[in-house]
Amino acid sequence: MPSTPERPLSPPRDVYSIARLNREARALLEGGFPLIWVEGEISNLARPASGHIYFTLKDEQAQVRCAMFKMRRRLLDFQPDNGSAVLARVRVSLYEARGDYQLIVEHMEEAGDGRLRREFERLKQRLADEGLFDPARKRPLPELPRRIGIVTSPSGAAIRDVLTVLKRRFPAIPVIIYPVPVQGSEAPPAIVEALRSAAERNECDLLLITRGGGSLEDLWAFNDEAVARAIADSPIPVVSAVGHEIDFTIADFAADARAPTPSAAAELVSPDRAEWLDTLRHWRGRLLRAMQARLARERQHLHAVSRHLKHPGQRLREQAQRLDELELRLGRALRSRLRHDEARLGTLAARLRGQSPTRRLQALRLRLAAERQRLHAAMPHRLEQDGQRLAALARALDTVSPLATLGRGYAIVQDAGGRVIRRADEVSVGDGVRVRLGKGRLDCRVEGVEKE
Repeated sequence: MPSTPERPLSPPRDVYSIARLNREARALLEGGFPLIWVEGEISNLARPASGHIYFTLKDEQAQVRCAMFKMRRRLLDFQPDNGSAVLARVRVSLYEARGDYQLIVEHMEEAGDGRLRREFERLKQRLADEGLFDPARKRPLPELPRRIGIVTSPSGAAIRDVLTVLKRRFPAIPVIIYPVPVQGSEAPPAIVEALRSAAERNECDLLLITRGGGSLEDLWAFNDEAVARAIADSPIPVVSAVGHEIDFTIADFAADARAPTPSAAAELVSPDRAEWLDTLRHWRGRLLRAMQARLARERQHLHAVSRHLKHPGQRLREQAQRLDELELRLGRALRSRLRHDEARLGTLAARLRGQSPTRRLQALRLRLAAERQRLHAAMPHRLEQDGQRLAALARALDTVSPLATLGRGYAIVQDAGGRVIRRADEVSVGDGVRVRLGKGRLDCRVEGVEKE
C-alpha cells in the first residue's frame, strides 16, 4: 500500500488561564496609564472593617469602580459620602480575582464648591482665633462722610447700583472710585493695593468694597487672606458688600460693617437727604425763634436801662459826694484803730515786763554760787576717802602679786622659749634656763637634774 503523506504538525496552543489573563491585563493597564486626575460623584460607598473604602465614581455618561486603601484614606481632610463631588488622583488597575476594571485612589479632595467651602471655613476659623473679627476692633462709621471711596470694578453692575442710591439719598457726598478686578487670580493683589493706596492718599473717611453676586468661586477673591488682613489693617473704616444677601465672604467678617447688597451698602453709608432737610428745617425754626426771643429780651433790657440812665454831670456829683463821705469814714476808722492799737500795746508791754528773764537770771546766779560752795567743801573730803581706799587696794594687790613672792626670796625659772618650768623632768642637763628674781634675772645652764 502506498504510504499516506504525513501532515505537518500545528504549533502548540498558548492557552491562557483566567488568572494569567487578568494578571497580564492588569500589567498592561497599570503600565499603559500614568497617575491621572479624574473628577466625578461618589456612589455605592462601602466602609468595611479593614479601614479601606470602596465606591463608584460616576459622571452623567459612565461610571467606574474605585478603591482607596487605609493608609491613603487616613490622609483625607474631609469625610467622603455618597453624592460628594471629588477630584481624585488615581492609578488605572484591574482586580484580578473578579476581572473588574478599577481605579486605585492615591489622593482625593473635594471638587468645586465643596472644596472651596472647606477652605473658606478653615481660613475663617483661623482668622477668628487670631482675633481678626473681634467686635472690639470694629470702628464706627462716620454719620456724614466727607468723601466715600469705592473699591470695585468700574464696569460692573455694583458700582451703578451704589452710585444710583447715593445720588438719590445724598448727592452732595463726593465719591472716588478705586478700580480693581473683582474676580480671578489678579483680583486679590489689586484689592490689597487699592486699600493701601486709599490709606496713603487719605482722601476718604469711609471705604466701600463691593461687587455683584455670583458663585462661591466667582466671589473667591474676597475670601483671600491677604485681602482680609488689608481690610482689618486699614486706618479708614471699611464696609463690605459682596454678592447677594445670602453670600458671606471673609471680607465681610474682617470689615467694620457688612451690607447684604451693594445698594444696601450705599444706604448704610449715606444719610437720608430728606431726613437731614427735615432736621435742618427743625433746627432753623428753633434758631429763629430763639433769636427773636433774645432780641425781645435785649429790647426790654435796653428800655429799662434807658429809664434809669442819668446825666454824666449828676452822676459825677453823686460820686464826689460819696467820695467825701468815704473819706470822713476812713479818717474816723483810722483814729479809732490807732487808739485801740495803743491800748493793746500798753497791755502787752506790761505783760512783757512781768515775764522779763532778768529776775530768773538773778535767781539762777544765786543758786549757782551756792552749788559752787558746796562743791568746794565736798572735794577735799571725797579725795581723802578715795586716797584711803586706793591705798587699801594697793596693799591687797601687793599681797597676791608674784613680784611680792619673788621679793621674799623665791624665783621663776623659764626655758629658752619663755615657758615656765614647774618640774625637773621638763629640762635636761646642758639646757639653758632663765631665772627671774625679785630684782633682776639670771641666765643659767643645767648642770644636773634630780627627779622625784
